[in-house]
Amino acid sequence: MYTRFVVRPHQRNALQALVPSGRLIAATAATALVASLALVLSAPATISIDGQRLASDVPAVTTPGGAYLPLRAVADATGAQTSFDAQTGEIVVRRGTDVLVMRPGDADAKLNGRRVRLEHAPFTVHGRAMIAEATVARTFGSTVRFDAKHNRVAVRTPGAVVAGAADDEP
Repeated sequence: MYTRFVVRPHQRNALQALVPSGRLIAATAATALVASLALVLSAPATISIDGQRLASDVPAVTTPGGAYLPLRAVADATGAQTSFDAQTGEIVVRRGTDVLVMRPGDADAKLNGRRVRLEHAPFTVHGRAMIAEATVARTFGSTVRFDAKHNRVAVRTPGAVVAGAADDEP
């Protein structure tokens, strides 16, 4: 016994609407290929703290608007301490008398007990918290420069003397 399916003309249009056109598939494939090649051929941004290259298991994330740095690696290199409370999801950064409390995905934070609004919410990459360069500058009192042309981020902490480096070097 066979079952025969009949597709009526008004149903053909509905079925065609569900199937993407060949042009759309080709454009999507081309875009994915270009993005993949750009990712493969690009080198991760290098990070230096007071002239010393920073080693981190997660590289900086760069965008045309700036860079996001791995919090723990930067904090350790600048003499700050970080902790994570798994129950509340809070990340606490302590440096000297300053304390910053924040949560990934939330631009609202507390700096020394006062509410502050971060320019960009922290996020995680492979379990590591990433923070915007502006947050690094604000939290650590540092100067942060992102050189998009050379794909590098330079962090200078207050009072640090970098031998042999020009003041205007990124």
